[in-house]
Amino acid sequence: MLRFLTAGESHGPALTVILEGMPAGLPIDFDALAADMRRRQAGYGRGRRMAIESDAAEFFGGVRHGQTTGGPIAMQIRNRDWDNWQATMYIEAERPPDAPGARRAPVVRPRPGHADLAGALKYDHTDIRDVLERASARETAARVAAGAIARQLLQALGIRLVSHVRALGDVHLPDSRVVSVDEALAGEQSPVRCADASVAARMVAAIDAAREAGDTLGGEVEVVVTGLPVGLGSHVQWDRKLDGRLAQAVMSIPAIKAVAIGDGVEGAARPGSLVHDEIVLTHTAEGRRLSRPTNRSGGLEGGITTGEDLRVRAFMKPIATLMQPLRSVDLTTLEEAPAAIERSDVCAVPAAGVIAEAMVALVLADAVLERFGGDSLSQVQRHVDLARATVAARTSRPA
Repeated sequence: MLRFLTAGESHGPALTVILEGMPAGLPIDFDALAADMRRRQAGYGRGRRMAIESDAAEFFGGVRHGQTTGGPIAMQIRNRDWDNWQATMYIEAERPPDAPGARRAPVVRPRPGHADLAGALKYDHTDIRDVLERASARETAARVAAGAIARQLLQALGIRLVSHVRALGDVHLPDSRVVSVDEALAGEQSPVRCADASVAARMVAAIDAAREAGDTLGGEVEVVVTGLPVGLGSHVQWDRKLDGRLAQAVMSIPAIKAVAIGDGVEGAARPGSLVHDEIVLTHTAEGRRLSRPTNRSGGLEGGITTGEDLRVRAFMKPIATLMQPLRSVDLTTLEEAPAAIERSDVCAVPAAGVIAEAMVALVLADAVLERFGGDSLSQVQRHVDLARATVAARTSRPA
């Protein structure tokens, strides 16, 4: 079983992540990991925090001589802004007399749409900072670090994974537009990670308008995975269905409020004849094989991968911190007051795609190891190759 845990606060000393269950012998591409960390920080609409931090994952276990050992992988991402927050976020019982940074007042006015109020009531905090520091999307930097390693395992097995932005506010790609892996990769050059340049320009304008109004914007991202073997997940128990596992993982990302696989919600309004993917024979010079003329199911049927591209869509609500704050209540006086304002983004949808990639990669890597087993990369590769050959023999015939 592949699993990970994170620890740390948004303005604490560092974020920590432990990733357990990776097979031995996987070469770590440190440059690719660093590139994924930078991608999470980029995107039009991000706030001032991204100009302060320069995220880098430092390894403290599980990797030796550039390869995984099979032991738990420990990484740390230092918060550069810690230097400005020690007088507020000190760990000791009493504030150290030489702690740098300003001493900030307790947060007592919860933000609608954030974990502030529910978390303060659940954990009996009088200073909501104890909630918002951990509930902050800053924690996702640790997820991206873990997901980058999971992605590298998938790549070693011939599996590619990308994401792109389908919608931002009320600006969106046409529903019928199917973005390929190569188009999504080309969209990385867009400031909003959209595969259509004209739509991207309108998205940028929408972010500018929201910033001017002191407001925020949400949107929709899609993760596309190609090269997946048939048979990941299972139909035999509810908690083994891969679509359910993917949905839970992606929904755990801050501000994600809905997840769809393939056509998702749109399919609910159509007749079955326009939803289900027919199974046909494709004839070539080499012979005939089973194929699908459509992929409306998004690569999953019955909780099991079909071999078609996996398509996972995530819908992000606007960020809860508004520069023109909504109404709230001061928890110390129980009098109405504007919600607290924390340094934040206008729009983080492009970054949400990178985080969704990480969560999808972690779930798929876990499903691969569950399906094929193996304590080393070479073992996993042999098992995957054998399974692919078995499926090919059952679904194709030579000429």
